[in-house]
Amino acid sequence: MFSIELTGGAELRPLEPWQAEEYLAHMDRARAAVDPWIPWASRATDVESARSILQRFADLAARDAGRLYGIWLDGTLVGGTMFVSFDAAAGTCELGCWLEPAGQGRGLITRAAGRLVDWAVRVRGIHRVEWHCRPENTASSNVARRLGMRRDGVLREECLYQGVRHDTEVWSLLAPEWTGPIGH
Repeated sequence: MFSIELTGGAELRPLEPWQAEEYLAHMDRARAAVDPWIPWASRATDVESARSILQRFADLAARDAGRLYGIWLDGTLVGGTMFVSFDAAAGTCELGCWLEPAGQGRGLITRAAGRLVDWAVRVRGIHRVEWHCRPENTASSNVARRLGMRRDGVLREECLYQGVRHDTEVWSLLAPEWTGPIGH
């Protein structure tokens, strides 16, 4: 198994189905802060549903169509980042992230997402990396900015959450624009 140090006491590593209990405990701590932005967070309500979410990403990884990584701070899972989608043949991918309050304000998401961008562009030859978020999620759009992404536009009322339609911003970075992982 691999682990990438992000900053003192924080590391990035794969988040897999065998870690369902740890993931569920994390989601229970993170749910209120995360669910409005990543609605699948509310789907982890017991160990079996948590395992199912993690298995979905393991299946994506097996097809080279997505991946999921956790962020541990001093040994506790506090968030993660993922390839929501990954299409090496088309040269495109979409990144996503989440973080519970205990991990906020440390640059963990920017560092972790920077590692994913770097791998996608330099190792896998991805040309276009996307980041989607709701306009009111300024923490997420700030990460996109710090990664060097540009705001492409807004998909109006694209996301349905709790019966209400919300806009989605689309940010992107092209391979020639990537200057390297943040904090490395």
